[in-house]
This record gives sequence, structure tokens and C-alpha cells, in this order.
Amino acid sequence: MSSSNAKAVFASLASLGWLTACAVGLAPPVIEGTRTLVVALDWSGQYISIQAAIDAAGKGDTIRIKAGAYPEDVTIHSKEWLNIVGDGVDKVTILGRSRVGALHIGKWPYGATHVEISGVTIEQHGGLAMGMFNGRGVVLHDVRINGMLFGQQVQDVRIERCVIGGSETTGVAFADSQAVLVGNLIHDNDHGVTVAGKSDVRLERNVITRSLFEGVVVTDTARAVLVSNTIVKNGGGVAFLGTSRSEVTGNIVGFNKAGFVVGPSSQAKISYNALYNTEGDYLRAGSPNKPAPELKADSDMAVDPRFVDPGKDDFRLRPDTPLIRVGGFAYLGALAPAN
Repeated sequence: MSSSNAKAVFASLASLGWLTACAVGLAPPVIEGTRTLVVALDWSGQYISIQAAIDAAGKGDTIRIKAGAYPEDVTIHSKEWLNIVGDGVDKVTILGRSRVGALHIGKWPYGATHVEISGVTIEQHGGLAMGMFNGRGVVLHDVRINGMLFGQQVQDVRIERCVIGGSETTGVAFADSQAVLVGNLIHDNDHGVTVAGKSDVRLERNVITRSLFEGVVVTDTARAVLVSNTIVKNGGGVAFLGTSRSEVTGNIVGFNKAGFVVGPSSQAKISYNALYNTEGDYLRAGSPNKPAPELKADSDMAVDPRFVDPGKDDFRLRPDTPLIRVGGFAYLGALAPAN
């Protein structure tokens, strides 16, 4: 996906403007004596290293990162109520240095609690851009992640209005974690999102596109809720494997090779989705997958969603789309109809 197309899709998602402290349930307590620590490569702040500022930060502090490319490995652990604010994704980049993953939240067995990060780009280093381990209450918003975001044994994670792409494995992967992803653009990965182990993940109003394989995979004993996503132009749409349990409603799953692939032991409650795929909308998992039209929910629609320009990754709905006012939804998918 070109940068201009990515920005257009992301702008549509960002216009939804959902993130507030109340919405994520993380309104910080009143903490006396909090500080703002400034990181700047030009020595105009107190620190020239992000890690040094994190190490010095106390409960409730804010770290402001001024423009620059920071060639360091950053780890946040044993911290709580920490707010990290960059000058913007086009201005601040965390490059990593020698470790797998440029940014880590948690360092086993120590986690971090109520950490919020915004306004930075995190680059892949050693096959991983960002890892979250053994933490709780992590919020990422308005962040660009060029590579894989991996979470293991993290709880109450919220990822909103982020752009995540360019991983040779998976864009976003969770194992034994609990997370909500809202309004993100996840693009150009081998797999878009994988939900594994005992994870419980909600995906809402995300655009997931140009995955080499599936846009979403739910496997093992994980639980997933997919509501109002646009999952398009991937190798496959959504695969439900293992003994996973999922609820899938209000999504557009189109322009993929396959729509929904359901394993023999998985459960997927499907309703009010629009599917439009080249090699089948409903399949039973196998080698090869087998067509399974009986899986179609009565409320699902097999119809061209009528995007504004899918060839140029403009996945807004045209005014003449049949996907308006369907099943209690104002519109299906992540993006509102174009005027």
C-alpha cells in the first residue's frame, strides 16, 4: 500500500475520533508532584535518551519525545501511570539498536501498568517492532508500527487509530492476552491479526488489507469478537481454527480468495456480514479447504460492497452501496459511506 493510500484510509478511521480516557477506562488518579520529562536529541530537554527518561520517571509522569530518530532499545517495566507522547509519527522514530524489538513493555517477570503511548513510529528490529509482556492497561493510539506488534500475557490492552504494517510474519499477534483494537489500519503483512492461546480479543472498525495469507486467524482456545471491520484484498479473510469461539457481525469480507474458513472444532457465530470473495465465501478448513455454503447465515449478504475505488484502496462505501442500514447497523464495515 502506498503511503498516500494508507494516509487516506487512516484519515477516515481517525475521523471517527473515539479515544478518550473515559472510553478506555484508564482515567488516571490524581497524583501529586507529577512531572513532564523532555527528551530531545538537540539537548533542548532534560534527556537525550528515551530510556534514560523512562528510568527516571515516576508514577503519573509524562515523557515528551521531541522530533528525531532514536537509535536505542527502549524497555518500560515496573512503571505505572506513565504517559509517553511523541511529537508525531512523522517526526519521532524509535529505531532499536541491538535487540529483537525496538520497544518492549514488560521485562519478564516484571510488567508495567497503565502505560499510554502516542505520536511515535516504531521500527522493526530483528523481526519485531514492539513486544508487550506481562503488563496491564496498555494504550497505544496514533502510533505507526513498521513491523510486528506482539503481546503475550498482557491484559486490558487498547490499540486505537494506529497504522501497523510491513511484517514478514504477522502484523498484530496476541497469545494468552486480552485486548481491544479499534479503528486501526493493518496492512501488508503475512497475516494481519492472529489471536492465539487463551486470548480474548475484540476487533472493531479496523481496515485489514493486503495480507499475504489471512487477514485474521483465531486459533487454539482463543475467543474473538469481530464487529464492523473491513477485511479486504488479503490472501484469505478470517480463519477460525482450533477450539476457538468467535462472534462475527457487521463486517465486510471481500476481494480476498476466501471469506470465512471454519475448522471442525471451532465455533463461529456469524450474522449480518457482507462477503464477496473469488474462491468461496464459506469453507471448511482442510487440505484443501472445502466449500461449505451451509455455513452461510441467513442474515449474511453475498454482494459487491461497492467501494469508492478498491483498486486504489479507497474502501469507503459509495452512496449506492447495499450495505447501509443492515441489521441495526448504520452501515457495514469500518468506513462510513462517502458523501
